[in-house]
Amino acid sequence: MIKIQSLAHQYHHAPILQFPDWEIKDAEQWLLLGSSGSGKSTLLNIIAGLLKPQNGEVILDGTSIYNLSTREMDQFRGQKIGIVFQKPHFIKSLNIYDNIAIAASLAGLPIDAKRISLLLETLGLAGKAKKYTEELSQGQLQRASIARALVNHPSVLIADEPTSSLDDENAENVISLLTEQAASSHASLIVATHDNRVRNRLSKEYLLS
Repeated sequence: MIKIQSLAHQYHHAPILQFPDWEIKDAEQWLLLGSSGSGKSTLLNIIAGLLKPQNGEVILDGTSIYNLSTREMDQFRGQKIGIVFQKPHFIKSLNIYDNIAIAASLAGLPIDAKRISLLLETLGLAGKAKKYTEELSQGQLQRASIARALVNHPSVLIADEPTSSLDDENAENVISLLTEQAASSHASLIVATHDNRVRNRLSKEYLLS
């Protein structure tokens, strides 16, 4: 479960961003909607433990995450939160398998080769484990980023505009994979998007004005 309470954040002298209280139950799937500048990415970063809010609290699986030390936060994030960014971020000198495996290592978890292979197979990437990023298409890289986000059995899966750079076919594949994989992992899902192709697939909405 995720709960945000009394959250507010301000960048320098910009207007204060205030976020309505929000509770996400286990395995629920939500859209995070709002116009440009409304604070969608800011809120995602706060929920993911990447940006400490000036006011308020984020509670994930009973833990108030901003009461954790930096080291505790890094490990907690690695174990509990999977993030799919708008554009996949990989270490180019590592192959796809190692890029996924390093997510487990950084979280202080053992590398589970069977799980990595199963995720790659499930996501249509069987045979791509030893490939490097320049050898994969944009759609394949986005699917690999989903595998990396899921490898540690996270409680929450966060996706920031995951389909914005994809064609219709790949966009459909990615949103299907996100919803299906979140459901099979019993993970809560938050998708921030402007993409109407995504809006038609999830019924719960949290709107920033």
